[in-house]
Amino acid sequence: MNKLNASMDLIIVNARLATLAGGEGPKRGQEMKNVRYVEDGVLGIREGRIQFVGSRMEAQAAGVTAVTGAQTWDAKGRLVTPGLVDPHTHLVHGGSRENELAMKQAGKAYLEILAAGGGILSTVRSTRAASEEELLEQAAVSLRRMLEQGATTVEAKSGYGLDRDTELKQLRVAKQLNSRQPVELVSTFLGPHAIPTDYKGRADEFLDEMTTLLDEIREQGLAEFADIFCEEGVFSVEQSRRFLEAAKAKGFGLKIHADEIESLGGAELAAELGAVSADHLPASSPAGLKALADAGVVAVLLPGTSWNLRAKQHAKARYLIDEAQAAVALATDYNPGSCPTESLQLIMAFAVNLLGMTPEEVLTAVTRNAAYAIGRGDVIGSLEVGKQADICIWNTTQLAYIPYHFGVNHIAAVFKKGVPVVRDGKMVEEGEVKR
Repeated sequence: MNKLNASMDLIIVNARLATLAGGEGPKRGQEMKNVRYVEDGVLGIREGRIQFVGSRMEAQAAGVTAVTGAQTWDAKGRLVTPGLVDPHTHLVHGGSRENELAMKQAGKAYLEILAAGGGILSTVRSTRAASEEELLEQAAVSLRRMLEQGATTVEAKSGYGLDRDTELKQLRVAKQLNSRQPVELVSTFLGPHAIPTDYKGRADEFLDEMTTLLDEIREQGLAEFADIFCEEGVFSVEQSRRFLEAAKAKGFGLKIHADEIESLGGAELAAELGAVSADHLPASSPAGLKALADAGVVAVLLPGTSWNLRAKQHAKARYLIDEAQAAVALATDYNPGSCPTESLQLIMAFAVNLLGMTPEEVLTAVTRNAAYAIGRGDVIGSLEVGKQADICIWNTTQLAYIPYHFGVNHIAAVFKKGVPVVRDGKMVEEGEVKR
């Protein structure tokens, strides 16, 4: 029970609270199953922060009251969770790639499509050609979909420019979006996402060019993380180490696209450098996965991508949780090619059905652990006193119903910093939400 004297400006009552509270840092291994329910729960919020979490009887004993004009929401016994966190997206881009569907159906692998000028290189051309306003409008549509599906915080990578001007353009768009809509964005510089055609055979030169952007990005406050695609035919482990070490020296947090297709050693590199997260990981060796777990690196799994690419293997979620005792997070990997979906709820279903994760592990992976994967675990990701009031109310009392009944939106309401931004599964039309 939480004792307090302050009155609340928002009270949610009659809730089945899944708090994700307890302990420090992300939840690892078997602890991921512990979501900590409070039945007949009450949440008290003041000035965008959670001030009380407990049962109705505890709220009465603590003297939880409402200020004049406060809102009271009756959750009607439904499930209430932290707002969802999507820790890996390629939000800002131009164009789409539905023309590649036939190539995939014909059995073409992603690296074959890339070699033919498709894949990321197609999106690079579209993104370079798009104006800043066009990119902003397109990304805003995706963010609305994410929010209506429960995502209140989203990581957004660059990486579809592969040149100075377009990379900076993508990052500026993400920064502008933070003040134009409710979803909070965390930006990552992914300049070394692929090798552009005009640098074919000169990957080191291109990597040097991307490295020179780090100072400018840092000075303009355009990104707090740096990322690289460490993969066969893209950037080697040694090239990735060089770029990430340079980024770390300049104050960036580190992320890495690791071992998506080949077991190159990206997981081991993430452990060596103390990355915040290592993402993808289907081809990682057990030793690499154990190393990143021991180093405290969050494993961000992207089952929608391996499903959509018809991959022969998915990330080893059960090994990560049961054997390596890792902290696992889940993300959409929203992008126009390998995973064009904004729905974390769909990813939750994939994680259960493809990766063998339990509903409780999945919820932990899209809330608390996802928050730590983007450096926000001390602010969001659980329903605890002092945390930001990012909250989802679901149209069910049972957590398992969400991945069980897939392909529909289960959101009843979403709050961002205590402000209602989604009602009945639709974004509230009340203009800009200022932070």
